[in-house]
Amino acid sequence: MCLAVPGQVVTIQNDSMRTGTVSFAGVTKSVSLAMVPEAEVGDYVIVHVGFAISRLDEAAARRSLELYRTMAEQQGPSERGPGEP
Repeated sequence: MCLAVPGQVVTIQNDSMRTGTVSFAGVTKSVSLAMVPEAEVGDYVIVHVGFAISRLDEAAARRSLELYRTMAEQQGPSERGPGEP
């Protein structure tokens, strides 16, 4: 199974991979934006293995993030990975 996660574009560097910094609920990662040339700072993108694969609107991104948060809250301690609260 593949997992793609929504994040918000914080910065964009116009290098050969059009690299950007994307925030995932405060955790930032360097991501290639080459596949979404229309993405701008402030946009939400879907990221899979370090590549933004599409843009999505803010409402859809917030729904996904809220669903992830709810699922995490419902997990019991034994279901969480090591070091997770």
